[in-house]
Amino acid sequence: MTDTRLPERVFPRASQDAASASQAISTPQTEHPAYKLAFQDMDFLLREDLRPVRFQLELLKPELLLEEAKIASTFVMYGSARIPEPAKAQAMVDLATDDASRAIAERLVAKSRYYDVARELAQIASRVPRDQNGMRQFVVCSGGGPSIMEAANRGATEVGAESIGLNIVLPHEQAPNPYVTPSLSFQFHYFALRKMHFLLRARALAAFPGGFGTFDELFELLTLIQTGKIKPIPVLLFGREFWEKVVNFQALVDEGVVSQRDLGIFTYVESAEEAWDVVRNFYEEQAKKDD
Repeated sequence: MTDTRLPERVFPRASQDAASASQAISTPQTEHPAYKLAFQDMDFLLREDLRPVRFQLELLKPELLLEEAKIASTFVMYGSARIPEPAKAQAMVDLATDDASRAIAERLVAKSRYYDVARELAQIASRVPRDQNGMRQFVVCSGGGPSIMEAANRGATEVGAESIGLNIVLPHEQAPNPYVTPSLSFQFHYFALRKMHFLLRARALAAFPGGFGTFDELFELLTLIQTGKIKPIPVLLFGREFWEKVVNFQALVDEGVVSQRDLGIFTYVESAEEAWDVVRNFYEEQAKKDD
């Protein structure tokens, strides 16, 4: 028995059976949808009853591919899809048709500098070398869309690094920005699963000025840290003037609905260098505590 080679497997692979099934002889039975292999039957997979299975698939697919890509941690970047990059900022003002739209355009243009800040921060994070096990750390991860998200993926690309885009199906037509690494570009049906993947590997997070989507994603993280559901990570809010104008965090403390300590979950920053210093100092302090 010492020279006998045992087979790796005795059952055929699913891909083999799928290929065989596609060559089935045409009969009334084989042509009926009931005869399709369950994993090849899209009508079956899209049934309301199969929602739990679709949840599992949407959790599992990115997880497996990110693991295979040796991505251990990510630097997540949230932000508006409406802030223009500086080179295109003036065009937004020129297209304004009245005073109200012009005022909004000018405020968006004023925030266009964050495009370059996000781009620079992504470059810094993307230069972090692999660890001793060959795993990649602080891989840039965005929502995969335009504006601030594009800047994040673009910054990674500019230093020769791969980056992640977590897109989602929306009623209006959209596509991932051109800087997302194709093999790390994922599309989601469920917002909940997308937000989970944003945070599963996140070891730092930057929130640039944004709207409902940015608020949704940011406040979920703040809640998870506040309630102890996840360990604290550096949470960087870019643009103190913006955040204090649109959210009165101190009022929440004054009203007694959050504690003063909760405001320490996040840090206001303005530049990429300042943000990276916060991240570096956070993990240096963590290392001291672990020693």
